[in-house]
Amino acid sequence: MASANPTLSDMQAAVKDTMRLHWQLFLAQGVIMLILGVLAVIWPQISTIAVDVYVGWLFLLSGIVGLASMFLAQNVQAFLWMLLTAALSLFVGIVLLWHPVEGAASLTLVLIAFFIVEGVFQIVASLSYRDIFPGQWGWMLASGIVDLILAALIIKG
Repeated sequence: MASANPTLSDMQAAVKDTMRLHWQLFLAQGVIMLILGVLAVIWPQISTIAVDVYVGWLFLLSGIVGLASMFLAQNVQAFLWMLLTAALSLFVGIVLLWHPVEGAASLTLVLIAFFIVEGVFQIVASLSYRDIFPGQWGWMLASGIVDLILAALIIKG
């Protein structure tokens, strides 16, 4: 019988059993990823558009869920900042999906802008949560700082 708090060896055994039982699926996934990688190298323009559309959908869905969440929780601290972040995500998603060719060319600029604005919003929101969640606001602050670092790294090239 497994204990309520499994040890590392229990988890390792579970992973080993899963790998042994489903090795064909893992092999198929590896082969598919290899083929897709080769196709991405052969046709970089098509791959870039595909990534643009994928990222556009991610931002769009993130914005929709974020807006819905904020309207369901209007009494949350830093409501305006979170609302602006969700609206920004929705806007970026729409722009990337509306003009995928242009979006592919400007995706880097859009991501830089998103990371800067998201980072600033996260930092401001974390500071407003400081008194309410003294043990957790630091994670939101760290997330905002990481967003700004990502923007700087992309700008640097």
